Amino acid sequence: MLSFACDYMEGAHPAILRRLAEINLDKNTGYGLDPYSNQARQLIRQACGNDQADVHLLVGGTQTNTIIIDAMLRHNEGILAANSGHINVHEAGAIEACGHKVIGMPAQLGKVDIDALERHLATVTAEFNAVGWEHYVIPRALYISLPTEFGTLYTLAELRRLRALCDQYDLYLFVDGARLGYGLMSPSCDVTLQDLAKLVDVFYIGGTKVGALFGEAVVVTNPAIRLTRGLIKSHGALLAKGWLLGVQFATLMSDGLYWDIARNAVDQAMRLRQGMVDKGYELYIDSPTNQQFFVLPNDHVAALQQSVGIDIIEAADDRHTVIRLCTSWATTSQQIDQLLANI
Repeated sequence: MLSFACDYMEGAHPAILRRLAEINLDKNTGYGLDPYSNQARQLIRQACGNDQADVHLLVGGTQTNTIIIDAMLRHNEGILAANSGHINVHEAGAIEACGHKVIGMPAQLGKVDIDALERHLATVTAEFNAVGWEHYVIPRALYISLPTEFGTLYTLAELRRLRALCDQYDLYLFVDGARLGYGLMSPSCDVTLQDLAKLVDVFYIGGTKVGALFGEAVVVTNPAIRLTRGLIKSHGALLAKGWLLGVQFATLMSDGLYWDIARNAVDQAMRLRQGMVDKGYELYIDSPTNQQFFVLPNDHVAALQQSVGIDIIEAADDRHTVIRLCTSWATTSQQIDQLLANI
């Protein structure tokens, strides 16, 4: 059965599986101190154009978000995020469980409304100065995703504006890059990996959704963020067989593999999008990345579900449903053709 329900349904790129099989019986130093992890960290620094970046290899997105936020914030400090942001709605209170409040901000198609954010920061700063900061959760960081949960992108100009706001109000800027490859490889994206390394304090390169069995590569560019191995260990995240992460990211970051397979997902998504539009289906969100959203009659949704796995988003009205179709690094042209033939 075909499935376009999400972008982490396949295992891993064959090059990773081959490499893991080749070294399977080697004995490696634990906890990410092995040569493969060191190679991966160096390749990531080179790709970012920052030899001083602190790179950590972690297992999954929620784990990564909680550790980064815990490294940035004291317990009386909170993190601003879009109301629709992943840390605000999809992580079961994991951030709050670590003692940090998520402060929801108005958003447009997954992107923080920068004008509303600026008004909020000006208002709370004036209020806290008048009454006393000790009474409030202090905003200390801003979380955004690239791409967002709706497949939309921040422009370079928007990132620069957010950077300026963060500097003005003494906030860290954190980019969730669980789908980073799919964002940066979109023809509509004018942001590069090097731009991120210059403009944000910490971000991560997602592997779980982009070709790895599992794993996220955290890049800390601001040395004030104390993301230490001890903190990682205290979160239960210092993987004993850390070389499993190292091998995967060393493979992905060699010879442009990560970017090539991410580009494939976007290219296939654009074929899917055009095919759906040609069949008369309405776009729900104008997404330039691997997540595509459409409005379908309810009976068409029911029929499609007989042969294709899809993600139901919400009811558009009594007779129509919004669905999401995701391509991935492994999606083929034949699979797109099959999907379009089934609609």
